[in-house]
Amino acid sequence: MKKLSRTGSMRRKLNAALFGLLAVGSTATLAQSGQTVKLLVGYTAGGPVDAGARVFAPYFAKELGMQVVVENKPGAGGSMAGDYVAKSQPNGLTIFFGASPTMTITPHVLKAMPFDPVKDVVPLAPILTYANALVANKDMPFKNVQELVAYAKANPGKVTYGSAGMGASNHLSGELFAVRTGTQLSHVPYKGNAPAMTDVIGGQITMMFDIVSTARNYISSGRVRPIAVTSLARNPSLPDVPTMREAGIADYEVLGWYGLFGPAKTPADIVAKINKAAQAALANEELKRKLIEAGYDLWVGGPQVLGDKAARDLAMWGSVTKNIKFE
Repeated sequence: MKKLSRTGSMRRKLNAALFGLLAVGSTATLAQSGQTVKLLVGYTAGGPVDAGARVFAPYFAKELGMQVVVENKPGAGGSMAGDYVAKSQPNGLTIFFGASPTMTITPHVLKAMPFDPVKDVVPLAPILTYANALVANKDMPFKNVQELVAYAKANPGKVTYGSAGMGASNHLSGELFAVRTGTQLSHVPYKGNAPAMTDVIGGQITMMFDIVSTARNYISSGRVRPIAVTSLARNPSLPDVPTMREAGIADYEVLGWYGLFGPAKTPADIVAKINKAAQAALANEELKRKLIEAGYDLWVGGPQVLGDKAARDLAMWGSVTKNIKFE
């Protein structure tokens, strides 16, 4: 028995040493000049996630001291890109620029999620957060959240809200609003935010939740009426629009976010190196100005901050979606 114990101990030491060598080797790979880091985006070029990645990439590359190339792999709610990264070598050269819907909503909506957002990838760095703005047709007989709630309760099922489709973050923002306020709202799915906003303006639907960065243009031109933002603090680009909590809706916060993720077995030193480079990039005044002007909030912190937020959101959307039938 003692001999077996010593053998087991030697094997454990050998495995530990081998893991250490692999970690050192992968760190060297990340640090080699001439290597290219691929930043995977799960959506098509030109969309908000792609735009965020492409604004961030050159500043991130400068801090890494390496070339960073954005690569689009759209499909399955962004999860095709996540799956690609999950199956890549954990050497820091393939990174997922993950959006919150992919990591926290799609797992509840998609019948066959190609990767597990909890087990198959690890958080590397938070990048930014963004709020939605609830906007309504400007001729609606309500001007704030409390008036909207009263109107919806007096007209159950007649208040309609648009979204970019079943399971989209703005669809579930409406579902959460209905749950928190005890109202009955009618969801109208569209193939994107733009056609939904067109129908809000035209009065075909009552309202919608839209990303602040795009909603503010319609608000500033007077084409829609702002009702509230979904963040805990007011958005700097919409300082006169109250938050849901200010309007009396307790326990309501919907923040979308972007963060970096790597394959599950990425060594700790590589995680630390990527996080350090990402946080340094976000400290760049020029990048900060670009992101804030676009309606985003910079998100500073370590991998645990991103991991904790992803876990909370995954649980929250699970509770919201449990009674929704997705086609």
